[in-house]
Amino acid sequence: MKKNYIADLFIHNRWYLLTIIGIFLFLSAFFLNFLWYVALVYLLVLVALTVMDYLLLFAGKRSLQAQRIVNERLNLGDDNAVSIGLLSSFPFSIEVRLIDELPVQFQKRDFNLKLQVQAGKKQTAAYSLRPLTRGEYLFGRILGYVSSPLGLLARRCISPAARSVKVYPSTRYLRQYQLLALSDSNQYIGVKKIRKLGHSMEFEQIKEYVQGDDIRTINWKATARRGNLMVNNFIDARSQQIYCIIDKGRTMKMPFDGMSLLDYSINAALIFLNIALIKQDRAGLITFGAKVNDIIASERGHTQISKINEALYRQQTDFKDSSLEALGTTVYHKLSQRSFLLLFTNFETMSSLQRQLPYLRKLASRHLLCVVFFENTLLKEIHDAHPDSLEGIYIKTIADRFSFEKKQIVKELRRHGILSVLTTPQELTVDVINKYLELKARQMV
Repeated sequence: MKKNYIADLFIHNRWYLLTIIGIFLFLSAFFLNFLWYVALVYLLVLVALTVMDYLLLFAGKRSLQAQRIVNERLNLGDDNAVSIGLLSSFPFSIEVRLIDELPVQFQKRDFNLKLQVQAGKKQTAAYSLRPLTRGEYLFGRILGYVSSPLGLLARRCISPAARSVKVYPSTRYLRQYQLLALSDSNQYIGVKKIRKLGHSMEFEQIKEYVQGDDIRTINWKATARRGNLMVNNFIDARSQQIYCIIDKGRTMKMPFDGMSLLDYSINAALIFLNIALIKQDRAGLITFGAKVNDIIASERGHTQISKINEALYRQQTDFKDSSLEALGTTVYHKLSQRSFLLLFTNFETMSSLQRQLPYLRKLASRHLLCVVFFENTLLKEIHDAHPDSLEGIYIKTIADRFSFEKKQIVKELRRHGILSVLTTPQELTVDVINKYLELKARQMV
């Protein structure tokens, strides 16, 4: 790091304050003569302290080294830890104001960290970032503004730390949600319990009873022989074709808590397909907008989830109306075997559903189709409010009408034999997995 004796010099507000006091003393000396000598002594002391502070900061080979520690991949919509390692070669304790040049996507213009760094010791400053869009993020330099104990001047220490990282769909909770693939485990991790309605007819083995096993499967004959509770194990249906279909039209660009519905759907699809692979089903992906863009054939290989993650990383909306007609044509020609199709889209009104309903019915005639769409949480807040003005009553009435239409959409889909999940973006992943496990329990998938 090259030292620049002028460009890297900055003056603290404390120095300006002391200078203003000196000016005030000189002005007062016009009225009180004895203050003239006091002002001169004050000025000499201030100059001496300034020179001393400059020498403390710039003399010798003193410097501050900084290194950013960040993962090569960041998780979309999650808090990602970032830390900066600091090493001071100053012979005294210094006060540092750190400025990390964050990627432009965060739009943080006032980001800085203040901390004390002891002489010759390593220290770490930590913070977190929550990316709201997928793509490549470029970090810049790390700027450290160092002050001595005098605190009159500051020296800028520049650490070249330019680095590019990529933001992928969140994999942070993949391992946590894997517990949902185990029987009855969902009741222990805060997810609503799914009532298991039946078993497949294929017997696997008899094993000892453990907490969480269904008591209806107890084998009383084996229990009598062994003296311990024994239960029958049945094999779930496996190797079913599971496809996540993600709508990339302009309706999916609606923002919620900084992220679009498309990004929420992408995160949920990745976790859901991982669960499907654990359940020994074959997972695939289809994305579409005005036309069908990506098709990843359903497979069960170890690299399938990585292949799906890479495809989801590249998805961007085209801000056009989605074509379910093009989707139906592609599915008709590409998927000859009956499959479970989980369609992430959004309908705000009944009329928008009616336009697409013929294509949805065509998909449902050959496959098991489940449509996932979103509640408008803002309308929910308006519904729960208690307006005290005529305008507020009008707004609440309109909001209630839109909420009612969402419920009518669910009924209309059900009337035509189409499964649906109406959920909020926060609960999307849990609701989708619960629906899948429910269908597996009913032997529908």
